[in-house]
Amino acid sequence: MGKIAQDLLIETRAFLAGSGPLIADFIAPWALELPERTLEEASLPCLDHLDACAASAEGGSGEELARLLAERGQRLRWGQTYTVSDFGQDFLDNYGWLELVGTRGHFADDNVAGGFLLLGPSVHYPDHHHEAEEIYIPLTGGALWRKGDGEFAARAAGEIIHHPSHVNHAMRTGDDPLLALYLWRGGPLAARSIVTGRAG
Repeated sequence: MGKIAQDLLIETRAFLAGSGPLIADFIAPWALELPERTLEEASLPCLDHLDACAASAEGGSGEELARLLAERGQRLRWGQTYTVSDFGQDFLDNYGWLELVGTRGHFADDNVAGGFLLLGPSVHYPDHHHEAEEIYIPLTGGALWRKGDGEFAARAAGEIIHHPSHVNHAMRTGDDPLLALYLWRGGPLAARSIVTGRAG
């Protein structure tokens, strides 16, 4: 698992390089050599969508990341924040995240968390917020994103989506799954989001 996580971290750094001053500021605390944790593999039903995400990401800037996750990401530690009582079994079967760097990730960092969100088709991730400032960069296009009081809008693969601290945001997928890279800073990096909407 160590080689897989290391390869993913190298590819993640390469993907983020040159993404602009906001991204550079976010990941500036990451040391060149981050301490690696020994984590047990943990799989989820949503990982069945990784192949479709890799196909969707072909030709885009996130192609290599999506391919690496589809080929070897199932052997890493995936997690979920919610339970069946929150949004139901269908949501759980189509939702998961992989923390690559952070307070609980494959590489230790107390200041900035980074990893990947995976949502299956036809999923509504309801309005929620958290203290941590957040960036998403979709590796696949087609999903709808909402921030604050705005309307849902399609965001393309490679776009930088910025959520300041405690700003509500939500996502919806259509016929295709969503794979997105995320970064968190400025708040508890393992905190559960505060949900203000319902799935469905």
